[in-house]
Amino acid sequence: MESASGVKFEAELDREFAHWATTVPGGENIRECIQCGACSGACPMSGYMDYTPRRIIALVREGFKEEVLSSRTIWLCASCYACAVECPQGINITDFMYALKERAIKEGRYPKGFPTPIYAQEFAKLVRARGRSTESLLVIRANLRLNPLKLLKFAPLGLKLLLRGRMRPSPRPEQVRDRAGVRAMLAASGGPKARHEHER
Repeated sequence: MESASGVKFEAELDREFAHWATTVPGGENIRECIQCGACSGACPMSGYMDYTPRRIIALVREGFKEEVLSSRTIWLCASCYACAVECPQGINITDFMYALKERAIKEGRYPKGFPTPIYAQEFAKLVRARGRSTESLLVIRANLRLNPLKLLKFAPLGLKLLLRGRMRPSPRPEQVRDRAGVRAMLAASGGPKARHEHER
């Protein structure tokens, strides 16, 4: 099979990845995919993806781990479930995309400089540490990793929000009282600690 970068030899494929994909939510039935393209046709974001949902499934089944995890496709999924509704084989592609995102973050293989995985990681850190996310702090922390100079562009907007009372300066970010309880709940459900401890 040919990847986006050219021909790949059999020995370069990751069969463990292909097997793993069948054990995660949404991936149980990917071997049943008939490559009809109904998912790609229904997806409102497919025109912006480097691989359509149909092709992602094909790549996963053959073991193209690097191409899949480093693609933008899994991060552009709108979670609208249109693909799952249209799939004649009943494959829950949306849930499968979530599983691929988790693995991409865990292995640090997401597209470098792409904002969505960075925001996901910082959101998870805030929820784990404080029990909730503070939007202004989330924006600051994410952009410090992405492009610190970009924060200067947000300054005028931040000032307007402050003047209109839409954002309040606080010496400490807001947090819930039972933070230990939140962390225990997340650990029990395989939440941010289990999913996003591998941030870089």
